Amino acid sequence: LKDNIAKRLPVELAEITDIARNSELKQKFLAIVKQELLNYLSDFSDEALALLAGNLLHSMYGLGKIELLLADPLLEEVAINSAKTPVTVYHRKHGWMKTNIQLSTEEEVANYSSQVGRKVGREINNLFPILDAHLVTGDRVNATLFPISSFGNTITIRRFARTPWTMVDLIGKSNALSTEIAAMLWQAVQFEMSILVAGGTASGKTSMLNALCSLIPSYHRIISIEDVREIELPDYLKWNWVPLTTRNPNPEGVGEVSMLDLMQSSLRMRPDRLILGEVRKQREAEVLFEALHTGHSVYSTLHADSSRQALRRLTEAPISIPPLEVEAIDLIAVQYRDRRTNVRKTFEISELEAGSTEQQLEVNTVFKYSVRDDSWQQLNQAAKYLQQLNVHTGMTSKEVSQDLALREEILDWMLVNGFGSINNVGEVMREFYSNASGLQDAVEKKISPQKHFGFESGKGG
Repeated sequence: LKDNIAKRLPVELAEITDIARNSELKQKFLAIVKQELLNYLSDFSDEALALLAGNLLHSMYGLGKIELLLADPLLEEVAINSAKTPVTVYHRKHGWMKTNIQLSTEEEVANYSSQVGRKVGREINNLFPILDAHLVTGDRVNATLFPISSFGNTITIRRFARTPWTMVDLIGKSNALSTEIAAMLWQAVQFEMSILVAGGTASGKTSMLNALCSLIPSYHRIISIEDVREIELPDYLKWNWVPLTTRNPNPEGVGEVSMLDLMQSSLRMRPDRLILGEVRKQREAEVLFEALHTGHSVYSTLHADSSRQALRRLTEAPISIPPLEVEAIDLIAVQYRDRRTNVRKTFEISELEAGSTEQQLEVNTVFKYSVRDDSWQQLNQAAKYLQQLNVHTGMTSKEVSQDLALREEILDWMLVNGFGSINNVGEVMREFYSNASGLQDAVEKKISPQKHFGFESGKGG
């Protein structure tokens, strides 16, 4: 049966690696498989034929039983530790769990690793026993071969959210931050302040970065640079957004396009806003701060568990950026994940201030999350933040507070009415930046956003 299908549907590599063509291939495949199956199973129902066709699709062009796990939106990680143990998964609500799926042999695990590698032009073998790659969907894959991994061959798949998180989601669905903090971050984004999102592994850094960047005004040109496309902006921003992604070298070691290459290229594209997936190396950080000091607003992530640790990582080896340059970062948002409960929170909002000497910076923590109270407390005034707003916009402290109060009202209005998808947020931002008084009027009159924007209840733009 598989031979017949392969003859009727010859497949090119581009049809597997291109997500749009991959979708077309699946539809053709399913139609052909149903026809072939009818020759053997003419009395089967359409539902049963569709189920068998799906299994064949996974077997011939996918990762077999693993595809069933990759279809579950609540799974963040899928891990094969060896053929001797069941496949394990990291569930968004329940943490690490065993499944009832187990691969038959170590060879089967290695074959899946090779299959992933071939699709991106990479090899995994005894000479190169470690593979870092991405699936067509953007999910990140790491694979290792025995004896590098002592118990057997491994595959670890990090799944990324198919529906991007927004500020409204972070406030409502996950209670990851307060409306007050979200309003301040929104205000900072509008007035072109640069924000660094710090946090540990799987703490929600990219989700926060995506939520922040969705608040950018549409009259700004946006360049994003990532190892794999994770940032997803509202439709109203896409007309002047250029997403760039890195490329690994081929098996001969040529053809690499690094993050540094893309950063240097992006500065020639006249960006107003520059989004960098993650700061990791000294040269990348140097180019990032060069962009900051030449008038670009920058948004990026960094592995650090607190604002102070983020400051140390940036100013000490191996990154070693001079403190006077690091001061150009306006705000640091620190993300936190409780490993016991798998709850993610915005742990701190801080700013960097000049210290007692020219070569010293101090962290001013404005908001901090209290684990005991499950709430956010304002510890200090954002003195530098307020000063910058006054210098660049002329707003007094009172006017800043009034502006923040309006933003809080708008966010609450969206939250109460379930108007929080990525394009819902885009519609609100579009109107806020072009007709703030009209939007404020709708909020004060308690007109639902669905009605105000002309959508049916529960639908977005």
